[in-house]
Amino acid sequence: MNPIPKLRSGDKLVLASHNAGKLREFQELFEPFGLIVISAASLGLPEPDETGTTFAENARIKAHAAAQASGMLALSDDSGLCVDALGGDPGVYTADWAGVPRNFDHAMKRVEDALQAANATTPAQRHGSFHATLCLAHPDGRDVIYEGKVEGTLVWPPRGDLGHGYDPVFMPTGFDITFGEMNPLDKHSWAPGQVGLSHRAKAFGKFVEGAIERE
Repeated sequence: MNPIPKLRSGDKLVLASHNAGKLREFQELFEPFGLIVISAASLGLPEPDETGTTFAENARIKAHAAAQASGMLALSDDSGLCVDALGGDPGVYTADWAGVPRNFDHAMKRVEDALQAANATTPAQRHGSFHATLCLAHPDGRDVIYEGKVEGTLVWPPRGDLGHGYDPVFMPTGFDITFGEMNPLDKHSWAPGQVGLSHRAKAFGKFVEGAIERE
């Protein structure tokens, strides 16, 4: 099967997400490339059941559902927090830990309670990582996967209100502030030949190098 053609300025792309926080982040990331990004929510597309057991499986489910329903190229993101002391949880169930409707204050407290129950009280025992997997899917069934990861430590209590999700309890390695305290532009910064800080920026950098035609 032939590779998916590279995207160019002016091309349209469906972002297969109904998550407002992710939409904001991707809008910031896409801005320099001139792509017309249309959210799945704005097209009235339903959210498919995420039945995968890995980030890549769930990313493929979402991207292919949006591509087939819209007849356009679609980009999905499946991401989550993996905590070593919790056996990798919440992992692919990161959003589920926030319940319905999503309450990430509750989710962060659930992670902290689980860490306390595991006697994970020192920074060395509270290592975690954020993972992001992007899937670019074509309506004909082709797809490409791009992955990013950032290491860090889980802190308590939550700090900062500049991010979303679990950002206020995640302090990336090499920093003394959480993602929730970090300027979004610093968190998501990316440039050709450079590696972004956040898991999503790292995955996005690989996506840009592989999927976007640049002058």
